Amino acid sequence: MGESDPPPPSPSRRISIHQALGGGSVADFLLWKRWCGATVVLVSASGFWFLFERAGYNLLSFVANVILLLVVILFLWAKSASILNRPLPPLPDMEISEESVVKAADVIRVWINYVLSVAREIAVGRNVKLFLQGLDLQVAFGLWVASYIGSFFSFLTLVYMGVVLSLSVPVLYDKYQDHIDDKLRITHRVVLTQYKKIDDTILRKIPMPINTGKKIQ
Repeated sequence: MGESDPPPPSPSRRISIHQALGGGSVADFLLWKRWCGATVVLVSASGFWFLFERAGYNLLSFVANVILLLVVILFLWAKSASILNRPLPPLPDMEISEESVVKAADVIRVWINYVLSVAREIAVGRNVKLFLQGLDLQVAFGLWVASYIGSFFSFLTLVYMGVVLSLSVPVLYDKYQDHIDDKLRITHRVVLTQYKKIDDTILRKIPMPINTGKKIQ
């Protein structure tokens, strides 16, 4: 084993998946510590996927019928409660706070500005090496993989696969963390070696543009 190889994993260096996931109710949910909630979500996701993907139900008509049924039930409940002098159905205040909307808009604005700045750097600055290196290459590769996978599955199937993976990958990694980390280290070394070859043979030969400071008319 070379000097640059990382030391072998030890039990004391194991990552706490529960803490990595936040250490709260979400972590308990994803690690099946709250197996009842995880089972409900998995069964519900499987049922929705079967209804809309295999049985051929339409999502819009299904949602409209469910909402209509709920409205009728609540209306009859409220009328019967007023006649029988019973309490009205407990309905929470269904509204979105202005603070949550502002936070979501700020996060979306930051990401959009970042994407636009990178696109401008590539298009206006003609910085091809920036596109071929670093995060931009990862984003392009990720988009290509998403497009390639999307040609085989529908959006609903991809969402269902995401739910199943989110409820299975953390548990499996928590159980077989040492073996998975060992395989990931080997894969990481291979990827770095291949990237270094590409960088030495292709990327370093791309001329970098000289910034003259002139404005583009």
